[in-house]
Amino acid sequence: MIPKRRALPLLAAMMLSGCAAITAIGDATTPLQAYELRAPAEIPAVQGRLQRDLVIETPTTSGALDTDRIMIRPAPFQAAYLPQARWTDAAPVMLTTLMVRGFEDTGGLRYVGRRPLGGTADYTLISELTDFHVELGDDGETVTARFRLSAQLVRGDDMAILGSRTVQARTTVPSTDTAEVVAGLDAVTTRALRELTVWALGRMGLRVAG
Repeated sequence: MIPKRRALPLLAAMMLSGCAAITAIGDATTPLQAYELRAPAEIPAVQGRLQRDLVIETPTTSGALDTDRIMIRPAPFQAAYLPQARWTDAAPVMLTTLMVRGFEDTGGLRYVGRRPLGGTADYTLISELTDFHVELGDDGETVTARFRLSAQLVRGDDMAILGSRTVQARTTVPSTDTAEVVAGLDAVTTRALRELTVWALGRMGLRVAG
């Protein structure tokens, strides 16, 4: 039997613990604001059209990026996420959508998609996403958005690698405010994916202006 003089403090501690648990449950069930990035507005100018198909596989990535949460790095080896926001899809899935739309909008290929129309695609773009986050500088105030994707273009008939390319971009973000973080990530993603599109179309034999 617990003495009365110890029962009250213990009861108070249990009540506080219960309140904390209820608060945590409430926070976990609070809907997060959903954000998505835009396909590049500036479409590369392509001369001609190939009667070829391109399949874009979902990028592989680390577990920390394979999520719909928006990553922020307070320190080089620390991964955290914006508390009130998320992407509309897991980051690799969302980026696949942007790549598909980017290649489609050029009008240079017969078909672009996540899987081939027939048994094998003429070309397949495989990639690995290594950076897609904002990070705090050593001063604790500078915020930088970073994007880095390594890709390979594979020919379907003989599985030959036609080329490899790493596209990356970074830009300074005014703060860790969600809207500014999303705008910064949108800017670096657009820049890098446009470079990837121009490179891949060129490797397929299309003449692309810049």
